[in-house]
Amino acid sequence: MATAISGYSAADLTTSSAARTVALNARAANEGQFGDVALGRDSTIIKPVSLPTTALPNRKAIRYTVLDGDTLDGIARTFGLTLREVLWSNPGLRLPLKQGETLALPPVPGVVVVVKRNDSAASLANAFGVDPTTILGFNSVRGPVLTPGMVLVIPLDPETSPNLPTGAPADPLHPGQLVCPIQGAKIIQKFGPTNFSLEPAYAGYLHFHSGVDLLADYGTPILAAAGGRVTAAGYADYFGLRVEVTDSYGLVEIYAHMEDTAVNVGDEVQQGQRVGSVGSTGLSVGSHLHFQLQVGGVPADPLPLVGCA
Repeated sequence: MATAISGYSAADLTTSSAARTVALNARAANEGQFGDVALGRDSTIIKPVSLPTTALPNRKAIRYTVLDGDTLDGIARTFGLTLREVLWSNPGLRLPLKQGETLALPPVPGVVVVVKRNDSAASLANAFGVDPTTILGFNSVRGPVLTPGMVLVIPLDPETSPNLPTGAPADPLHPGQLVCPIQGAKIIQKFGPTNFSLEPAYAGYLHFHSGVDLLADYGTPILAAAGGRVTAAGYADYFGLRVEVTDSYGLVEIYAHMEDTAVNVGDEVQQGQRVGSVGSTGLSVGSHLHFQLQVGGVPADPLPLVGCA
């Protein structure tokens, strides 16, 4: 015999139970899995959360304190960077390094910049040849407005050179490398201590060659090894007639003993652009180009040069 419960007949209970079963089945169907999308209550779409399998790179600039015996080359190798990226992130750096000073280093290939007044995501993007969203996204910056003093990391493709202020790529031939100022020229004297009495004393050596010499005839065109701004042009001591280019990374290239110059101070030059002609001015014996690289105000070996014999 069916039992009545508080005003409900057995038929009512049976109908209610059936209705509840239908409702539960419908709810289960609505919360079902369809491919990679789940449906929650009220048919709300629940997107799957993708969990990274490897740790994301640290996106903050690295602050490295120089230790006794550190060198720029050694620091660059330790952090998987190039020498130019270290210099690029520390404008005005002078050598030798001093114990205790702090260097800014990018956690990925690229550059660390401190935002200046009037800088914007668009202007920085133009300077470094990237998309503004790359700068904003990598640094988790909301909106295009940047605050002076902000420290940003700008990740860069090693195969892409930075831009000149004109917007043209600085190093269209070989980004991140120095090209031979005279393609195919023979190197007749390398960087370092020498027995050649015409070379001045340097770094404790009686005679020291502060660059490399490239053999070439009078009037041979000299091409910019890297793109940048002309920061000096004219006669200077034993260099004779020379041109100095501070490239987009902050390295300084000096072209000496020239017969004539093709650029003026303040000009922006691209890698491969003519800066002058070979001569034998200053302290020179015969026509050749003395090419010198300065890093942090100190002469450094410019080799290898792409395209020299």
